[in-house]
Amino acid sequence: MSNPTKTNAVSTAGVLISLGIIYGDIGTSPLYVMKAILGDAPISKVLVYGGISCVFWTLMLQTTIKYVWLTLQADNKGEGGILTLFTLIRRRAPWLIVPAMIGAAALLADGIITPPISVSSAIEGLRILNPDIPTVPIVITILTLIFLMQSFGTEIVGKTFGPVMLVWFTMLGSLGVLSVAAHPEILQAVNPYYAYDLLVNYPEGFWVLGAVFLCTTGAESLYSDMGHCGRPNIRLSWGFVKLCLLLNYFGQGAWLMTKEGSILRENPFYGIMPSWFLMIGIAIATIAAIIACQALITGSFTLISEAIRLNLWPRVKLVYPTNQKGQLYVPSINWLLWLGCVGAVLYFRESEHMEAAYGMAITMSMLSTTTLMSYYLFTRYKSWVAVSLFLLVYLSIESSFLVANLSKFTQGGWVSLVIATLLLTVMYIWIKAFNIKRSLTEYVRLKDFLPALKELSADDTIPKYTTHLVFMTSAPKPRDVESKVIYSIFQKRPKRADIYWFVHVETTDEPYTTEYKVKKLDAGDVIRIDFKLGFRVEQRINLFFRKVVEELVANGEVDITSRYDSLSKQNVIGDFRFVVLEKFLSYENDLPFLNRVIMEWYFNIKKYTSSESKWFGLDTSSVKVEKVPLVIRPVELPQLKRVMA
Repeated sequence: MSNPTKTNAVSTAGVLISLGIIYGDIGTSPLYVMKAILGDAPISKVLVYGGISCVFWTLMLQTTIKYVWLTLQADNKGEGGILTLFTLIRRRAPWLIVPAMIGAAALLADGIITPPISVSSAIEGLRILNPDIPTVPIVITILTLIFLMQSFGTEIVGKTFGPVMLVWFTMLGSLGVLSVAAHPEILQAVNPYYAYDLLVNYPEGFWVLGAVFLCTTGAESLYSDMGHCGRPNIRLSWGFVKLCLLLNYFGQGAWLMTKEGSILRENPFYGIMPSWFLMIGIAIATIAAIIACQALITGSFTLISEAIRLNLWPRVKLVYPTNQKGQLYVPSINWLLWLGCVGAVLYFRESEHMEAAYGMAITMSMLSTTTLMSYYLFTRYKSWVAVSLFLLVYLSIESSFLVANLSKFTQGGWVSLVIATLLLTVMYIWIKAFNIKRSLTEYVRLKDFLPALKELSADDTIPKYTTHLVFMTSAPKPRDVESKVIYSIFQKRPKRADIYWFVHVETTDEPYTTEYKVKKLDAGDVIRIDFKLGFRVEQRINLFFRKVVEELVANGEVDITSRYDSLSKQNVIGDFRFVVLEKFLSYENDLPFLNRVIMEWYFNIKKYTSSESKWFGLDTSSVKVEKVPLVIRPVELPQLKRVMA
């Protein structure tokens, strides 16, 4: 693994990668925010100045203060995201797993809506050149290419997209400056009174917040992607990004005031472009909007890796494409998102139909982050006054955005909520099933079975199963082992071996821990190894175990030479065999209806996820997988009466 502090240093490459990875969503908002704010209403000073004032203060309060200044402080060795935030406080407030789950599911749901609307908006912009262009197949093709790129890692993606986004933001700022220079009075919109006047006095002005919210939808993924870029790089690049965004918004407002009294017929984003620059601007905007989906994709990968560690998601395959800290690729989630995106494109067809679904879920995620962040700030600063002020301000802001977005529920907003509910259901099933299994796992003292293990090892009447028998155990205490393991050794098929190894893996809250402990229980013939691995460390137990054994041999702590007389003379190393116990739901269960449904769905989902041996990175040629029935509540049988013949 790379140096964990690598992304904590500011670098030109880090800033460039952050531009390419995390600002696509929020960075392309000028394409549609002002157009959405005006809608079909006549252009007026109240609407234009009020809309820009709302955008300015939303970016200031929501994105800059809440996320860039405050929330980015809540990192776990450089990693961010709503589940990382929960990790930092879960020991003191385990009940906060509820808003954490809701926020995580909502963020994943938004990851399915964001790419289609971003790419569709870009391709539909080409209708200026060709009104009859078929957008749906082009959008699906581009989405497929973007998801194919993910396997190369976000470092490669960021370096590819970063220079394009640098050009994009430079263009935004330059066009905004030119427009504002012609009508500098638009800068008065910084005054929050204009936002108040729009929301309170303008007819149905409050509902404009549903459109204003689109300017900050990428803020949540900005926090989720912190591990890919590093907090200092994000903070430095955000200063440049925010300046360019605001200049462009003010520039659009200046242009709109020249059309006061009329109905908007064209996108103000393109309206501020000189005619000779229009073709270039459309091309750059198209590429930038395509890149916009990257932030949610990378954020989804980070979120899933965290969810797996917290037992909120099935153990799916995780890939680390590069040695760069934080780089992660989750194949199953990548293609699940792709399927969802293609489905959204085929269902909505046009980006204007997707706007209703866009932003609905992310408001729920932001409210969840506010709840968790409030508790985190209290544990850190111990000030009820400051925390109460934070909670009051941001619950008010985000609740207002949520209510305004609910007005779009029947137009398509229900889609993102349905997706979020399905994802939340999977999380609930997984954590509930995990707790049921854990509460019913029976452990026994390994010390009580040491004499029997020694006798079995010396019993020549039983064929030797292997020289080194390695069991994966979930027992957290070194002195314990599952009763099912003892059953497997002595009863299922007596497993005679020279040395018995018990390996336990603990995934830590810190991302890059790589530690182990060795405990010899019986003169070197019964050995327990405890690995402590960070949640970002690939579970390559086969290699880690081999490394530990090599160190033990080098230190003279264990002899792994084969104990067959003919082989020991040749100094041949004995064979190793891993045994992994995989549970299945026994038919001999009498469960309450809800628990039965949960466990049935748990095992049905588990069929399509990585096996225990694959998850731990074990060599399949030396692994024995044994199926163990999980009896949660035995069926009560009727009393049998023997009838004599």
